[in-house]
Amino acid sequence: MTEEINQYAETYSDPPERVRVAGRGIVVRDGRILLSHELNTGVYMTPGGGIEEGETLEECCVRELMEETGYQVKPLWHFLTINEYSFETKYVSNYFICEVTGKGSQTLTDIEVEHGIVPEWVTVDEALAIFGTYDTKTPDVRSLYIRELTTIKKHLETIG
Repeated sequence: MTEEINQYAETYSDPPERVRVAGRGIVVRDGRILLSHELNTGVYMTPGGGIEEGETLEECCVRELMEETGYQVKPLWHFLTINEYSFETKYVSNYFICEVTGKGSQTLTDIEVEHGIVPEWVTVDEALAIFGTYDTKTPDVRSLYIRELTTIKKHLETIG
């Protein structure tokens, strides 16, 4: 059974005005975790994004990781869902443990190009340090970083 966690930002609407469902991938290879890094904003996150009509969560995860990172992945299992209540939106992030099965090229949206998204492999300790700076971030990024920090810690628990 997939663990589910509710996380509340400092400011949130209850009930939320909108809900955004996403598929995200945790990809660890050779002791490094794959992150999306927005060079122009300095923000890091686990690669993934919003589900499209008719997609399964797994299909969303595969598509989003290919688009954002250029890596073809295979979701192995759905290990965590975080319901993140932030401002007027409830973000439902469904995290899959994935393995790399191939390499292609990124297909970024205009916003992702503007933000300068690149894939980066960092050590798990580096990822924990990056997301551990949540208290120095703006409220919207703080919420995202707490979500990602929680996810990586939960992943470490699952692998013992």
